[in-house]
Amino acid sequence: MRRHYDCIGLAFALALVVNQAAISEEAAQPQAYPAVSLLSTSTNVLGEPIHYPTTGPAQVTAAIVTLAPGEKTSIHKHGVPLLAYILEGKLMVDYAGYKQQTYHAGEAFMEAMNVAHFGINTGSKTMKLLVVYMGAQGSQNVIPVK
Repeated sequence: MRRHYDCIGLAFALALVVNQAAISEEAAQPQAYPAVSLLSTSTNVLGEPIHYPTTGPAQVTAAIVTLAPGEKTSIHKHGVPLLAYILEGKLMVDYAGYKQQTYHAGEAFMEAMNVAHFGINTGSKTMKLLVVYMGAQGSQNVIPVK
């Protein structure tokens, strides 16, 4: 019986240590405001490292892409890193020769840069995609592929 209480005591002590470590880590990284992480990565959807252009001073551009059901984009590449967040609907992206990936509302991803791809709204509702191009002056955000 004593051994049972010793195990419970040890488990309780371990839980306190783990909890204190979590509190200490949280305290070491104070939040200026409430935030929920959408994405933290150093690679794009194809596993390639993210590289920022060096053609000039930094330039960030944000836009909302809207596709009706069945509508698709042209085949293209990106000259700069692109953070994408599905606001509404769903989007299937075909990375020719690599894979097809379907993204749903609430999902974020770093888009492929040097691989030709296109997106299509495979849902029954309008798809809205927030895109944030993290580029530089003199760089092309979208490069059409013929």
